Amino acid sequence: MRHKTELLAPAGSYDSLKAAVGAGADAVYLGGTRFGARAYADNFGEKELCDAIGYAHLHGCDLYLTVNTLLKDHELEELGAYLKPYYESGLDAVIVQDFGAFSYIREYFPDLPIHASTQMTVLGAGGAAFLKEQGATRIVTARELSLEEIRRIHASVDIEIESFIHGALCYCYSGQCLFSSILGGRSGNRGRCAQPCRLPYRVKADGKVLNRKEEAYLLSPKDMCTVELLPEILKAGVGSLKIEGRMKRPEYTAGVVRIYRKYLDYYLEHGSDGWQVDKKDLDELQRLYNRGGFSKGYYKIRNGRELMSLTRPGHFEGVREKGAHKAGGNRQELLEKQAYEGLLSELRRQYVDTEKKEKIKGSFRISTEFPTEFLVTYKEIAITVSGEPAQIPENRPMDSEAVLKQLRKTGDSPFCFEELELEGEKEVFLPVRQLNAMRREALEKLEEELRTRGRRKSFREELIPKEEQMKSSGREKTAGYEIHVQLEQPEFIAEALDIPEVSRISVSGGQADFRQLKAYADACHKAGKTFGLVLPAIFRTSEQRYFKERLDLLKDAGLDMLVVKNLEELAFLKEAAWDIPVILDHNLYTFNRRACGFWKEQGILMDTLPLELNVQELRRRGCEDSEMLVYGYLPLMVTANCLHKTMKACRKQREIWMLADRYKKEFPIASECRWCYNVIYNCEPLSLLGNQREVESISPKSLRLCFVMEDKKQIKRILKQYVEVFCHKGGPEALEGPFTRGHLKRGVE
Repeated sequence: MRHKTELLAPAGSYDSLKAAVGAGADAVYLGGTRFGARAYADNFGEKELCDAIGYAHLHGCDLYLTVNTLLKDHELEELGAYLKPYYESGLDAVIVQDFGAFSYIREYFPDLPIHASTQMTVLGAGGAAFLKEQGATRIVTARELSLEEIRRIHASVDIEIESFIHGALCYCYSGQCLFSSILGGRSGNRGRCAQPCRLPYRVKADGKVLNRKEEAYLLSPKDMCTVELLPEILKAGVGSLKIEGRMKRPEYTAGVVRIYRKYLDYYLEHGSDGWQVDKKDLDELQRLYNRGGFSKGYYKIRNGRELMSLTRPGHFEGVREKGAHKAGGNRQELLEKQAYEGLLSELRRQYVDTEKKEKIKGSFRISTEFPTEFLVTYKEIAITVSGEPAQIPENRPMDSEAVLKQLRKTGDSPFCFEELELEGEKEVFLPVRQLNAMRREALEKLEEELRTRGRRKSFREELIPKEEQMKSSGREKTAGYEIHVQLEQPEFIAEALDIPEVSRISVSGGQADFRQLKAYADACHKAGKTFGLVLPAIFRTSEQRYFKERLDLLKDAGLDMLVVKNLEELAFLKEAAWDIPVILDHNLYTFNRRACGFWKEQGILMDTLPLELNVQELRRRGCEDSEMLVYGYLPLMVTANCLHKTMKACRKQREIWMLADRYKKEFPIASECRWCYNVIYNCEPLSLLGNQREVESISPKSLRLCFVMEDKKQIKRILKQYVEVFCHKGGPEALEGPFTRGHLKRGVE
């Protein structure tokens, strides 16, 4: 990292880039035409992005490119050609979510720094250490982490830490959201989130609506503003302070950056002495954008009602602007609207319409015996240009001030002279055209030197892997499938034990009494089945402590495998020296063959097929060593914030409420109190009964059925149906009641 402490700004357009740089950002992040998590931003084309790299470098900024979506196989094959021009132009880093893309970049662009996206859900030191071992230079922490958790990462792992300090918060842990994808086909993992979290809902328990009508935006967090916490964030070890907002206007970028720049500079010079944030600056940040006020995010609290914007999902200015046009209007609203528009106008004039000028130094040396020299310096760069020797004047010599005045005319260049001096003979004459030519040449060379810093040699085309080199070997279809039954409620294990075709049973760690695990394992082994434990979706400090305290109990339980959902759990197993077979769950994404290969190299037994690929894409990816989810209520969101806390009804015990949308669809919400998070499930279960032909064409190694809220009779009936269809080629073509086939046919863009 070039800057000891970095202020990192979003750039959704070239104007936003200029605004960020002009207002004092140390680095900017932006998206190109592909593979970025903001597909609907005004993203940069190839030439524009190469120019943007040069522009950022000219002004001493780093530029990071978002490649933070999950990539399908054909896209991964195109990644090298996509990155090539930006790599050669001096791109400073890529921000990555997909482990296939991570592995690809590490192999074919080994000197290009990789930043692990917040979409990777990095939750602690274990995940950070794992990513460093794989070659990441920086992690972007999950937005839900506390300052204490970040402090522990910083103390344990020598890796750059980037954390969000301002802007919108997702309701779901980033990378764990399928809400927009499953409901409307617009995947957040592919940069196309439709933001269903910003819509109104009703929360119901036992058929009774719990929230007031005016508090309908139950999943809409306030924007985060942490300028008052900057000293604590920096002391925790955050090196890059990240502002969210690639979908917002340039004036927003400029306004937020300039205020954070002001307070960051104060802290870097004075520390915490006299630290105080001016209310005027807080008001300006509020005016630029907020959702019913600000919160300080999760840095100080695990969850809570104060994080939420329950009464409005969007920017308050939009609401008041509408009100200002009512008959008669409202004077206060009109005044606020005028103040807002005035602020935008000032920011545009100062940071978008005005080119930033870098301060340089110059020394012009005049001689009648030797070539005239012009030395221009900027930081560590020095440029010298030469011209014809000066002439002995026939009449009146050239006035020194006239020479300096001519040289200071930097015009449209991105420079202005902070210091400029003349050396050498005084009683001389130089043509004005020579002065202009030398100044122009010096400034052009300096600009070129700055713009091209960091450029790399031409990328070798032959290094880019061809499609035929990446084909899956496939496997011959064997008779039948392994059947894996996953139970949220362990007391129903007997229903699966009775079915001979079931080969594997696992129970949720959120509901199981760990003292009973050995009895469950013994029962499974007696029935000729293997037994496993499903680890939590989120594994933070409290979860690590819980498992460490019970590690001996777990190791002695006779477990045959674990279903793992995040990097921290893999790191925990390594630290505990627990060598046990691991199945990756679907949220540790394996969207492409290279990602599958990456995890095989880590010794993973089996992965779970992604839920967003269709039949054709799954065939191409290859599924011979994978498990496929064929039944179950899909988890749409895993959330740190808790609806029970929001409703002031936390009883610290697992309950299932219902979340009703505008169309009266009801989504079950499970409060996982052992781990302190909520899971929002789809309103209908996934069922692939009747799709056995497609499943056979995919040929997964194992089929998994997940039972979350079904009763004993339902579990037994559904299990028998699946065994009949997939093991004996008969049985019903569809599940009773409403269901979804997920993305098996449609996939996502």
